[in-house]
Amino acid sequence: MTTTDINVPVRTVAAAAPTKLRLGALTALVIGSMVGSGVFSLPQNMAAGAGPLAILIGWAITAVGMLALVFVYQSLATRKPELDSGPYAYAKAGFGPFIGFNSAWGYWISAWVGNVSYAVIVFSALSYFFPAFGDGNTWQAVLGASILLWLIHVLVLAGIRQAAVVNLIVTVAKIAPIVLFIGVVVAAFKLQVWSLDFTGLGNASLGSITAQVRSTMLVTLWVFIGIEGASVFSGRAERRKDIATATVLGFFTCLALYALVSLLSLGILSQPELAALKNPSMAGVLEAVVGPWGAILINLALVVSVIGAFLSWTLLAAEIPHVAAKDGTMPKFFGRESDRGVPATSLLITNLLVQAFLVITLFAQSTYQALFYIASAAILVPYIFSGAYAAKLALTGESYEGGEQRTGPLFAGLVATVYGLWLVYAAGPAYLFMCAILYAPGIIFYVWARRETNQRVFHTAEAALAGTLIAVAILAVYEMWTGAVSPL
Repeated sequence: MTTTDINVPVRTVAAAAPTKLRLGALTALVIGSMVGSGVFSLPQNMAAGAGPLAILIGWAITAVGMLALVFVYQSLATRKPELDSGPYAYAKAGFGPFIGFNSAWGYWISAWVGNVSYAVIVFSALSYFFPAFGDGNTWQAVLGASILLWLIHVLVLAGIRQAAVVNLIVTVAKIAPIVLFIGVVVAAFKLQVWSLDFTGLGNASLGSITAQVRSTMLVTLWVFIGIEGASVFSGRAERRKDIATATVLGFFTCLALYALVSLLSLGILSQPELAALKNPSMAGVLEAVVGPWGAILINLALVVSVIGAFLSWTLLAAEIPHVAAKDGTMPKFFGRESDRGVPATSLLITNLLVQAFLVITLFAQSTYQALFYIASAAILVPYIFSGAYAAKLALTGESYEGGEQRTGPLFAGLVATVYGLWLVYAAGPAYLFMCAILYAPGIIFYVWARRETNQRVFHTAEAALAGTLIAVAILAVYEMWTGAVSPL
């Protein structure tokens, strides 16, 4: 998930120095936008539900699906440059205001729930030095995370948007230890450990190969969230065509880093041993090879990286409803700004929600993994409809010149859409139910926004969809109340 200043609002980037970026710089920015907290926990997150074979298959599926999504966003950025309000704008343009609203709402949910997961993983890492923080969900950790949350809130209100030196430190702090980790683990890799239970079928709790692959899907999605932010740099590129090249290079670089971290770890510790590690699990793997200093290095690197991420994604999470309010997708009050141009109302509501979920983690004993599963599932709506919109444009020929080739964009759009639907299936009922509960209240704000602009609230199909969403949310509340389903 994005952790540097790259995915901050477009208007923020536009205010920066107008230096034109070449391919190398663009590629570095793309890599920095995707490498976040998720990579530090990949060994345990992947091994928790899968063996080496299923993890290989999971990365292969992710490579195809996310690459298709890369091409979708590059194509849409070129063909629809006027739609610059984020992924929800594509859903709104292609499938109407209600779908567009839900895409914005889902993207927002993903952003602020992701911030909750950041807070949890920071204090889980700090528990290596201060055991009272536990897995990041003890009362001491929640108190510390709450203090950190509101300190960042004050910084953002003060108008602190970017700090080049801080972001440079953050980038080095997260990339260098990952490269070191891979180098050390390659040297210590044991093929006999990696192949001990290659299929994972020797462990009955993992289930079939298909079930194991499913278990990896939201993990792999999580580490690539933010890939759509690369198009933000189109205005700063020396050559516009470098954006697509940089995105593809950055994607494959990150894919290689992620796959190596998760797969090589299986050659150090067995699947059950990895699954039992606390997060950030890279620390446990490196400690098994080099001793305590390895765990200290990874835990410190994660803390620095994720605090930077917390700041950047606080900005992004606040900006999503703020921008949506400007075009009537969200109620107008989300668009209010402070004297310093900060989206103060949106920021306050966002951080109050983060605070509420931090308290929930205390009572529900929610883990980092449960939280990022919810964040990953929530972002599927904007991803699915972005792919579907690209396919729709290719089918109808809109934005294409006569005789222009459309097969490639159509294929990319269809693959991205199918990939998104597969992820919905892979998420399972627990996290989809949780998302339904989080999506359903959005209907109130959608109605509010439509009435503010004196527009018809629902068309027939939209009313049916809203009714279905409410029904599923009610069912989800009942299932959780009775204990039949519990994602947290």
